[in-house]
Amino acid sequence: MESCGKSGCWFLYYAYGSNLLRERLLLRNPSAALCAPARLQDFKLEFGHHQGRTSSVWHGGTATIAQSPGDEVWGIVWKMNTCNLSSLDKQEGVEDGIYVPIEVNVHTQAGKVLTCRSYQMKDYVSGPPSPQYKKVICMGAKQNGLPTDYQEKLEAIETNNYAGPVPIMEEIEAAVKAEKINSA
Repeated sequence: MESCGKSGCWFLYYAYGSNLLRERLLLRNPSAALCAPARLQDFKLEFGHHQGRTSSVWHGGTATIAQSPGDEVWGIVWKMNTCNLSSLDKQEGVEDGIYVPIEVNVHTQAGKVLTCRSYQMKDYVSGPPSPQYKKVICMGAKQNGLPTDYQEKLEAIETNNYAGPVPIMEEIEAAVKAEKINSA
């Protein structure tokens, strides 16, 4: 586990969607380091389409967080180099106005409170994720040992049953395979 210290050239990023999966995040941000699983209090996980438009990358709703007293969202805190900030913003569609960066305080299992950058979808219409997107989130939750009951909640999410090609999924699966070969 990386230390979660604050330093001038690093920032902490709280991921709750497809970036839970290490191979997904590392596709665009190779220097990201796993910091800790963490819980975001008084928020819930939702899926939606920005301005009602389906994601052209994932072919379904994508994850966002919405304030919801009493609920919680589990995710992963990544320690990232500030030089990766623009590539992360780009991945999250910040310049297109799809997501806005927000600051959240999350609780690690060790009881630390960390202030992180995260993203919230603007202006969305609720809609189910594609099976491929849900699979990446579930793989990431499992890979990082998020609480079992939270993993079960993710597994229970209804999808839109999209069955067409998802090129980014092929990229991720290739990265996962390569990772298995390298660690064998």
